[in-house]
Amino acid sequence: MQIVEIELIARIQKGELELFAEIYELFAQKIYAFIFYKTFHRETAEDITSQTFTRALEKIRSFDSRKGSFNSWIYAIARNSVIDFYRTKKDSKNIDDVFDLASETDISVEFDSQAEFTEIRAALRKISPRQREIILLRIWEGLKFREIAEVLGKSEAAVKMDFARGLKSLKKEIVVMLLLLPLTF
Repeated sequence: MQIVEIELIARIQKGELELFAEIYELFAQKIYAFIFYKTFHRETAEDITSQTFTRALEKIRSFDSRKGSFNSWIYAIARNSVIDFYRTKKDSKNIDDVFDLASETDISVEFDSQAEFTEIRAALRKISPRQREIILLRIWEGLKFREIAEVLGKSEAAVKMDFARGLKSLKKEIVVMLLLLPLTF
């Protein structure tokens, strides 16, 4: 963590809560992307991102840079927020959330994106949830193995091993998908 971030957090912890907006600006996009790849739903990811930063602001005084980086601390809050969401999730859906034609979204682009996400999700579902989470944190979020270990409460060696095993499994899955591709035409 940069010295500027440490000083900023220290000032927030002393009561200058308006400075939290700068923390939000630094981390919002990365946290949103992390949550989106766990939910694959834009509005849900936005809601959980908002909850994550609300919780972070409420608990900012408990952050201790000697115990770990702020990056891993905020990702742990995001991860726990996603877990809480899935624990309380209801099986019913609001029809407006499922099929919203009132937006100005290009439906063909949205459909292509959704198809790609479906393929990505299918490949990621073939590996263990821990491997999936480690790969998302490492590849999409760019966290270091040490930071991922802090977020998950695992050793760095265990994180590296799960990452390698997950990638190996994904590579096999991609090869199978490429072999089956000509059969779909």
